[in-house]
Amino acid sequence: MTDWVLWLIAAGVLGVAEMLTLTFVLGMIAVAAAAAAITALIGLPPAVQIAAFAAVSAMLLGVVRPIARRHHQTPASLQSGAAALVGRRATAVTDVDRSGGQVRIGGEIWTARPYDEHAHIAAGTAVDVVQIDGATAVVLSAEVS
Repeated sequence: MTDWVLWLIAAGVLGVAEMLTLTFVLGMIAVAAAAAAITALIGLPPAVQIAAFAAVSAMLLGVVRPIARRHHQTPASLQSGAAALVGRRATAVTDVDRSGGQVRIGGEIWTARPYDEHAHIAAGTAVDVVQIDGATAVVLSAEVS
């Protein structure tokens, strides 16, 4: 069997192993094996093939892996829309009880209901948004939380 076929088989095995482990390292080594297969296909000697494999592996592991690790360690993407309102502080514009009410979240007025259905939140009270249920903010008095 020719060298390039062996390198290609190694790249395939490493690629499958990457899909099963999701480490991202084996995928980069599989790319390096593919580069070595190309050098073998061109007809370069085994020493050059191994050097190409080592150089591409080192380059990918030295350059791509740190970037991937930094990206993986960044905080989760910022939430947007109604999901971004959960956890924010708001002010009750009207009395809020189980029949409804309104709160100001940032510069917007939202319909609201208390988290505890038996609670009564007076107008002007600071509240925390604990959930968004459709177009209604479910709030808890900041004095309780």
